[in-house]
Amino acid sequence: MELTLVVLAAGIGSRYGGLKQVDGVGPGGETLMDYAVFDAVRAGFSRLVFITRSDIDEAVRARFTGLPGVASVTTVNQALGDLPPGFTVPPDRAKPWGTAHAVLVTEKVIEGPFVVINADDFYGATSYRLLREHFERPPGIGIPECAMVGYTLRDTLSPFGHVTRGVCRVGQNGLVDHVTEVKQIIEQDGRLTGVDEHGAPWTFTGDEPVSMNFWGFTPAVFPLLRDQFLDFLRHRGSDAKAECYISNTMDALISSGLVRLRSYRTEDRWFGMTSRGDKAAVERHIRNLVDAGVYPERLW
Repeated sequence: MELTLVVLAAGIGSRYGGLKQVDGVGPGGETLMDYAVFDAVRAGFSRLVFITRSDIDEAVRARFTGLPGVASVTTVNQALGDLPPGFTVPPDRAKPWGTAHAVLVTEKVIEGPFVVINADDFYGATSYRLLREHFERPPGIGIPECAMVGYTLRDTLSPFGHVTRGVCRVGQNGLVDHVTEVKQIIEQDGRLTGVDEHGAPWTFTGDEPVSMNFWGFTPAVFPLLRDQFLDFLRHRGSDAKAECYISNTMDALISSGLVRLRSYRTEDRWFGMTSRGDKAAVERHIRNLVDAGVYPERLW
């Protein structure tokens, strides 16, 4: 079984103030993408697909082509104009269509099970092993079963501002009942709050499981994503700021009984770069992992 790692690396990085996906944080200038690929290859992933921007395509391919354990490196662009017939880009839209659309643009280059991650997040080696083991199990009967690795909300906050998280409700059987994209999550005066995309306020304990965009799919998900993206375009395509997120898309598919979503939990620590201030903490985390022998001083 050939496993593919899909890396969402086309983000604009407006809050970060630059292309954080290519910003070095390791002792040898390694990026968080380098650590993701290193962990994925050790877990048995051999194909890499990067959803990038045209200005970093060549650099990404050069960085990862020919590394030990890497069979192929492919880059695809998430273009605003890559829409189904009958739809056009609103004149005032500048930002991409969202993570669900990003996954859709990989359909022509995906041949088997694949994992989707953010380029600017560190997930820990265990997460990749968990989803490799998920794919090694015999597929269930009936509707497709997707997978995700969940983290605890309080462990995914940033001291430098608000964050957006896919807040999950997980049943005792390990299946996710609901995923809600909640924005502006922040802890102030001992209260942890946020708002969903409808403007409804949320209050949290901090113990809630959240998605950090670590998803496991098979190609069976593509027609389902396509239908959901079409529905998004019909209802919200004229909104220049609306995005079609994987989290909301999965919630709609779960609610419709079209997929099962199995959640796995890892003890590995997540960290990432949302704001420029996060970089120093990420560098310290990486340094500590290197000093502990989890990673070599130089990855490649």
